[in-house]
Amino acid sequence: MLNACADQDAWAGRKQFVTVGDIDIAYVEISGAEPALLFVHGFTDTSRSFSLLAPYLAGRRLIMPDLRGHGASQAGKGCGIADFADDIAGLIVSLQLDRPVVVGHSLGAMVAIALAGRHRDLIGGLVALAGTLKPDFAPDHPLVAVVEALRDPISPADPFYAWWHACSPDVPAAFLAGLAQEASAMPVPRWRAILGEIRRADLTDAARAVQARTLIIAGACDPLFGEAHQQALQSDLAGAVFVRAESCGHNPHWEDPGLVAKAIIEAFEV
Repeated sequence: MLNACADQDAWAGRKQFVTVGDIDIAYVEISGAEPALLFVHGFTDTSRSFSLLAPYLAGRRLIMPDLRGHGASQAGKGCGIADFADDIAGLIVSLQLDRPVVVGHSLGAMVAIALAGRHRDLIGGLVALAGTLKPDFAPDHPLVAVVEALRDPISPADPFYAWWHACSPDVPAAFLAGLAQEASAMPVPRWRAILGEIRRADLTDAARAVQARTLIIAGACDPLFGEAHQQALQSDLAGAVFVRAESCGHNPHWEDPGLVAKAIIEAFEV
């Protein structure tokens, strides 16, 4: 089992690389039983996002990539949801994963839904964690306003992160510092380009095409994708199991990783 706190300094050094299309994708792998669980992080995060969850899934094979343009993965030319989904499909093929359960958080949930709709034969299950089908961020949304105001170089100590990474005080400071450091390494134009793609996205049709067994996990206090977003997910992801993390905001896998792991294990009997 990983020591989640002690592992933060060493996380970047655990990364391996695989070429998918014309870019190199970084990922962290933890060996274990099949089927593999493949984790897709949110906007500005990296594979580190799941480092607190990993110990609760000990004994299972875990694959945690950095999305293109995030962490140690190359940026490539496009940064749309379909680009991310095709990268993950390529990763599954390259690593010869046998129908993994794909767990996506926030942007990663959108990517996972697109993947499940576009590449049905590649996945064995889908988890939408703090996800949405259509973000619909207005021009005056706090995230849009703050990203528009950012200037390079971004400081990991920028007060923005207190809002962006808001979570319970029990979440390790070293973990949050690592996330902020990695997010700050992304140039501001990339933040804006990816956020623009997120704002334009509508995964409704993709969700209706999903055939895999599906689990939705939502934080009851999520300030980004609240009740209306979760109702839309439940409506269009037919037959999905729904789990509400009552004490959590937008990052249940940081705030209550035990609950998230238990929900995944029970839903997919992994």
